[in-house]
Amino acid sequence: MGIPKNQDFTNLYIKGIKKFGLNNGTSRTNNIQLGIYDDAEKVAAARYGAEAALITSSGYLAAQLTVNALSKLGRIIYAPVTHPSLWLAENQTRNLMPFKAWEQETIERINASEEKNWVLISNSMNNLMPEIYDFDFVKEIHKDKNIMLVVDDSHGIGVNNNGIGAIVNLPKQENIENVVVASMAKALGVDAGIVLAPNKIIDKLKSTNTFIGASPSGPAGLYAFIHAEEIYKTALNKLKSNMLMFESALNLTWKHEYGFPVYLLGDVNFSDRLLREQILISSFPYPNPNDAPLDRIVLSSWHEKEDIERLITAINF
Repeated sequence: MGIPKNQDFTNLYIKGIKKFGLNNGTSRTNNIQLGIYDDAEKVAAARYGAEAALITSSGYLAAQLTVNALSKLGRIIYAPVTHPSLWLAENQTRNLMPFKAWEQETIERINASEEKNWVLISNSMNNLMPEIYDFDFVKEIHKDKNIMLVVDDSHGIGVNNNGIGAIVNLPKQENIENVVVASMAKALGVDAGIVLAPNKIIDKLKSTNTFIGASPSGPAGLYAFIHAEEIYKTALNKLKSNMLMFESALNLTWKHEYGFPVYLLGDVNFSDRLLREQILISSFPYPNPNDAPLDRIVLSSWHEKEDIERLITAINF
C-alpha cells in the first residue's frame, strides 16, 4: 500500500507526534490513560466489521496474547504452515499438507470425536504461493461442536476484500466464533497489532496478564490510522490500477489470487535476468534453505506507471 512513504499519512503521523509524543511507556491499565487507544479500537471495529477490537504493540503480541488465552477453551488444531507467531511452542507445526486435504481431515476428526470444544488456528492465506483460504468448510462440522476459529490476516487486512480483509468472509454460524489477529505494520503502515472479535472475547483478552502488563503501541501511529481512511482507499485504488495494468499487458500463466498483488513465477527463474535490468524481485529458497528459490513479483502502491511499464518490458524481453 506504500503507506510508510505516503506523504499525507506521514503528515498525520507528525501531527499525532506533536499531539501525543513519541511513545507511551505505561500500560493500558494505568490510572492515567490516553483515550486514543479506545478511540482507535472503536474505529477499527467499525471499519472492519467486528463487534470489538484490541490493539497491541505488535502483530506478534496480538497473536501470542490471543492463542495463549483461547487455547484453554478447547482442543487445538493447527492448519498447514500456520505462522510461528501463532505457535504455543517451538516447532508447533511443520504440516505442509494441502489446505484442502487439511479441511477434510479436520471435519472428519472433529465430527468423529466426543469432544465438544475446538480451537482452529490458521493463516487467512498463504501469501507466498499465493492462496487465499476459504473457511466455509467449518460449516460442515456438526453444530453440536463449539468452534473457535482464529485467523491471522496480517497479509490480507487493508488489501483483500476492498481492504476489509478476511473477516468479511468467515463463516457466520451460531456454534462458530471468529477471531482475527493481524499485524498493522504491513498494508496499514502502523507499528501495532490488532485483534478483531466479539465483545466477550476482547474483554477476556483485556483481562490477561499479558495485556495488563504490556506497553501499548505509539499513539501517533494510531492517530494517523484513525484519520487515514481516505488515504487507505486512495492507496488501494492505485494498487488495483497497478495490478490491472500489469495483468492486462501479460498473458499470465503464473499463480496469483484475484485482487492480491503477488505473482508466483513457478519453475522459471526470472530473478537473475531481472536483476541484470536492475529490477529486484522476491527470491529465496522455500520451504527449506536448500530448496529451489521461490520467485515472486510483488506489486505495491509505491510503484508508478513507469515502473510497471519497465517491469513489463523486462519480462517480455
